[in-house]
Amino acid sequence: MPSLFKRSLLPKLRSFPLAADDLSILNGAAEFRRCLLEKIAQATRRIYIVALYLQQDEAGQEILDALHAAKAARPELDVVVVVDWLRAQRGLIGAGKQPGNSAWYQEMTRTHASVVPVYGVPVQTRELFGVLHLKGFVIDDCVIYSGASLNNVYLHKFDKYRFDRYHLLNNSALADSMQHLVQHGLVASRAVHRLDLPNLPTTRSLRNDIGDLRSRLKHAAYDTSAGGVLKDQLSVSPLLGVGKNNPLSRVICELIASAQQQLTICTPYFNLPLAVTREINRALARGVKIDIIVGDKTSNDFYIPPSEPFKVIAALPYLYEISLRRFAKRHQKAIDSGRLNLHLWRDGDNTYHLKGMWVDQRYTLLTGNNLNPRAFRLDLENALLLDDPKGELLEPRRLELETIFRHTRRIEHFQHLETLVDYPPAVGKFLRRVSRVRIERLLYRIL
Repeated sequence: MPSLFKRSLLPKLRSFPLAADDLSILNGAAEFRRCLLEKIAQATRRIYIVALYLQQDEAGQEILDALHAAKAARPELDVVVVVDWLRAQRGLIGAGKQPGNSAWYQEMTRTHASVVPVYGVPVQTRELFGVLHLKGFVIDDCVIYSGASLNNVYLHKFDKYRFDRYHLLNNSALADSMQHLVQHGLVASRAVHRLDLPNLPTTRSLRNDIGDLRSRLKHAAYDTSAGGVLKDQLSVSPLLGVGKNNPLSRVICELIASAQQQLTICTPYFNLPLAVTREINRALARGVKIDIIVGDKTSNDFYIPPSEPFKVIAALPYLYEISLRRFAKRHQKAIDSGRLNLHLWRDGDNTYHLKGMWVDQRYTLLTGNNLNPRAFRLDLENALLLDDPKGELLEPRRLELETIFRHTRRIEHFQHLETLVDYPPAVGKFLRRVSRVRIERLLYRIL
């Protein structure tokens, strides 16, 4: 179909050819952990780990121990860990004052003969206004792509898990491209420093370098010179985006605009950017059947049971539910007709962290992008776009969606979602106060 955008990116995307047998989808967080540890142990050339954080807990320790063991066994192995600079230097939200993961990284480097450098990337001078949200681990010629960070719950180390998507792509050109961006676009920056060494510079002292890095990233892109504009074969395109109107955000909107029959969207935090809402409305108007899968508020990673002391962060799942209810109310006719299906995911006290899109039977977007204003403007995001014009991935795609839908229920009417009067008293009190002083809109933009 002709593009609805004057400066369309989708038809011009350069991509790498991909064989259907070189893509596999893992079934759950525990399998993801086992696969990651196995790949690290078998690596012969390179291991590049990029995540929002690598947590000091049992699963995090297991990963870092495995990296040190791999480096000790093969000193020539190129091992690099990249995490968010600010997130690594604070403790868990609501857990009081803590030294952060950087102290653990330093202890591991001090006590091991092998060296596994851990680099901190400051996307902004304050965590609230932007973090490193890149995804993808490069191990030799394999890219392991997931929205997950590295800790007990993301890796299902014990009894609880955080549900995400987990894809393996064996593609040397893609792996080279993703490594190149990390090595030359991030690690080489003067704003980026090793967190595993003592005497870290202050964030304030890096302000100019951080500004320069962010400016450069706004114009950066993955190197796809080894690929081409491929329209008639299975391929994968790496995408990068930070700041207003970035290429990744634009491609997301174009993908929704390209949908003709079916669109499926996953997001853990229902707080859609205006540009995405507009394209969804247009898609509904032209008859596209749309499924949106979000987590129940109790499956949100910020949810705190009413029996525990109230913290401001605990209001977030309720804000997202309010946003979802408003959306459902505006589109009740589409819900009644079956053209719009809103699904809530819940599996006991486990949490939901899925992101991504499936467009008709052609495109699949793998991403850590939460499809919210923060992801569209503040955080450094990436994605892998799978283009499948011949339908070679229809069966693994069907199986993945079947797994995702397994623990969902459809919202039949917007009134089935709770309102302010149903919320715990402390939550209701806070949200009323926020509404009165009119900062609710600002919260939606940055959270």
